[in-house]
Amino acid sequence: MERNVTRKEHIIKGYSKEDALALDGSDSLQHLRSEFIIPTKGDLKRKTISRSDAPSDSQEEPSIYLCGNSLGLQPRRTSAFVNAHLGAWATKGVFGHFKVLEDSKMPPFVDVDELAAQQMAPIVGAKASEVAIMETLSANLHLMMASFYQPTQERYKIILEGKAFPSDYYAVESQIRHHNFDPGQAMILIEPSDPDQSIVTTAHIMSVIDKHASSTALILLPGVQYYTGQFFDIPTITAHAHAHGIIIGWDLAHAVGNVDLQLHDWDVNFAVWCSYKYLNCGPGAIGGLFVHEKHGQVDRAAMSNGSAGFRARLSGWWGGDKATRFQMGNHFVPIPGAAGFQVGNPCALAIAPLLASLEIFALTSMAELRCKSIRLTNFLEELLDQQSSRIAEGGSGKLYHIVTPSKVPDRGAQLSIRLKPGLLERVMAELEEQGVVVDERKPDVVRVAPAPLYNTFQEVWDFVNIFGRACLKASQGQVHVGESPTAFAGMGEKGWSQIK
Repeated sequence: MERNVTRKEHIIKGYSKEDALALDGSDSLQHLRSEFIIPTKGDLKRKTISRSDAPSDSQEEPSIYLCGNSLGLQPRRTSAFVNAHLGAWATKGVFGHFKVLEDSKMPPFVDVDELAAQQMAPIVGAKASEVAIMETLSANLHLMMASFYQPTQERYKIILEGKAFPSDYYAVESQIRHHNFDPGQAMILIEPSDPDQSIVTTAHIMSVIDKHASSTALILLPGVQYYTGQFFDIPTITAHAHAHGIIIGWDLAHAVGNVDLQLHDWDVNFAVWCSYKYLNCGPGAIGGLFVHEKHGQVDRAAMSNGSAGFRARLSGWWGGDKATRFQMGNHFVPIPGAAGFQVGNPCALAIAPLLASLEIFALTSMAELRCKSIRLTNFLEELLDQQSSRIAEGGSGKLYHIVTPSKVPDRGAQLSIRLKPGLLERVMAELEEQGVVVDERKPDVVRVAPAPLYNTFQEVWDFVNIFGRACLKASQGQVHVGESPTAFAGMGEKGWSQIK
């Protein structure tokens, strides 16, 4: 479904709040918003968690939270799942590993990761056996490269995007050094063919693969680029890599829970992701990985004859055969599939928020969520474009433009907006003052991501109006940073960009 979306639906004719309200009224997923805790404007500005003073009506208004691409909101179900785990630990102790509790939302500790993998599989388009819930994204990336990056003197290069998220760059560089190669020679960075543009076309990516195919051991790319919001053509690029005999992995930090993925059908070798963005599992939440079933096979007959019988990896206790795990033998036999790549016992407490969120995802489908997401982001784009034209016609010139691809198949929920130089700090201060939560990438980009699980068309409409006024005020010198209290008052020099 995902890569066949080719038409942009123009869903408004004017620029009125009634349009937004009408769209919300026809939204079949609007009930899911009540599953989440939306911080109020007062919550964001208060220096305490508790509400010690009676808030004013304006402070009780929900904030406009369009930052799910950085940290998703907390589901109301999260506390029940966390408390269920804590209750099992408190009342059963070590017996909680195996005892099924009739009144608990959580399975026994020993099975919690397996249940999470089963529920995650539909979100990434995989078989349950191809998914493991474990570690963090960067740790999982290292574990995957330990298995899938097997360089030789002839094929040793890793191709990655030039503007990759820093942790991916660090991981690739360190893996190359670990194998005693020179990153200056072995790291091939894909930069935009047009230096004035931020977008990397599929054709350009494939041309770089063609150029370095004979000396490349691995390709690592983002599913959705964190800075621009570009959604890469995963099936086409994966097939092109395989045509050259190259293994390819995907960092899906900004894709999972955002776009409709079909990792098994697309024949992806491996993928890794975090769970705190669109999956709404909290800061530093447990990560996940996908390993295609062809790489997770275990040949016990070969093992009995002295051969490895399974793909090389960094092995650990929790990846061993579950039936014999507690026999404490020292002969490693991996669980078939992605679970065999696990290393240590996953934290059941960390998986509890994931199970809470996945229970909400199970109330709908990624296809339905993606359909609403397309409509939300199209609406956002159209309103922003209309407003930009109005501002320019009013004599203030062009104060911003959208750098995210305009074609629906080439983007997820996020739009990245590049401001006129010098406006970012003042615009962000005004947005914070008005109870709007987005994030920034210096020197001049604001990232806005309406999440279909909890954001509304009215919020998008309200945001665009507040954003437009903020841009005008900033361009006219009417916003003075630090003059008014914001969500980060009392934090000295540290603002949102530093906290991120």
